[in-house]
Amino acid sequence: MGYSANYVMLAIFFLLGLGLPLVAFTAGSLLRPQKPTPAKGISYESGADPVGDSWIQFNVRYYLFALLFVIFDVETIYLYPWATVYHELRSGVGLFTLVEMLVFVLLLLVGLLYAWKKKVLEWK
Repeated sequence: MGYSANYVMLAIFFLLGLGLPLVAFTAGSLLRPQKPTPAKGISYESGADPVGDSWIQFNVRYYLFALLFVIFDVETIYLYPWATVYHELRSGVGLFTLVEMLVFVLLLLVGLLYAWKKKVLEWK
């Protein structure tokens, strides 16, 4: 493949990345039934009419718990494949991969201890 062929492939991927969502949204808007009513314009709260203002202040702790969950969820995404292939890796570069993963887990534990020390995990 030549140098300019790489740019052609990049342009094709770029056009597909822009074109496919546009085609999907256009087809969806043309194919869906359009019968607007006032009842369809209101918010839906478990079958009950909405009461009160929708602009309420949430506690920042929800955000912090969600962030910690994402951090440790990503940790699991990295640990599981490593743990499943560690037996094969052990014969070649076993000590290096073990130390590398221990450093990764240690960094995450330092982050958890920091959050614990700053009392982010306490709910009041």
